Amino acid sequence: MNAIARAWDSDIAYAFRHSPTAVISAIVALVCIVGAVAAPVLAPYNPFDLASLDLMDAFNPPAFLDEGTLAHPFGTDDQGRDVLSAIMYGARMSLFVGVSATAFALLLGVLLGLMAGYAGGTVDAVLMRIADVQLTFPNILIALLVDGVARAALPRDLHDQIAVYVVIFAIGISDWPRFARTVRGSAMVERNKEYVLAARVIGIGPARIMLTHVLPNVLGPLLVLATLNLGLAIISEATLSFLGVGLPQTQPSLGTLIRIGNDFLFSGEWWITVFPGVALIAMVLSVNLLGDWLRDALNPRLR
Repeated sequence: MNAIARAWDSDIAYAFRHSPTAVISAIVALVCIVGAVAAPVLAPYNPFDLASLDLMDAFNPPAFLDEGTLAHPFGTDDQGRDVLSAIMYGARMSLFVGVSATAFALLLGVLLGLMAGYAGGTVDAVLMRIADVQLTFPNILIALLVDGVARAALPRDLHDQIAVYVVIFAIGISDWPRFARTVRGSAMVERNKEYVLAARVIGIGPARIMLTHVLPNVLGPLLVLATLNLGLAIISEATLSFLGVGLPQTQPSLGTLIRIGNDFLFSGEWWITVFPGVALIAMVLSVNLLGDWLRDALNPRLR
């Protein structure tokens, strides 16, 4: 209880309580996360259970329109699937890919950034030139290239089975330079300080020095960068799925739902694509606003 009380009275908690934008963003993000994670429990239907689908229910409008019913508050799609349930399941997949890709980029970027900043010399030059070259290309192009190579190298059945992990790798490998450059700068500052030199003298290995002395000094900026990068990863996955090179229709995300609904947008069934699009915007915008607030809250110059 004392730890909870101290956390509640901390500067960050005080800044959070007095920031309406942060509070509203946190509530929206929490609703999106709970709805996505608990989709099998909270969703009214299982939209991917073929036995429960009825084509007679296809293209039902939302409940607030004529001929709409409360049984399907956001309407149904061309297969008779409940759009609200599809959004919850799709958000679950989008969130999983976004978090996994961000975690992969974070781990790879931290590892390479520590190596470059601590070792310096040739190691630093090679790693940072690779990062500089990669940063000259948009992330989505790198992700498309990785996904295209995977599709060409793997049999179609095998690719469909591991499509989720291919997308996670494609997005993560395109985002690591941001984390690496952040960690590298901190490592270059810390490696020449007296406590690091003293640790070398008493025989502590480079790996332990980097993990126990250098890395803790950059956790704040890394947390902010990871929060902001999560929104970008979700957008990247949605873009890939919208282009038809992301997740398969058997494992749809919000991007897949938007692509499917786009085929019916101009025939009057706008809700099939608009509601997944609104859900995607709400999820990404709330995460980005939280990241912006966290960046300001951890900046001592703005306190």
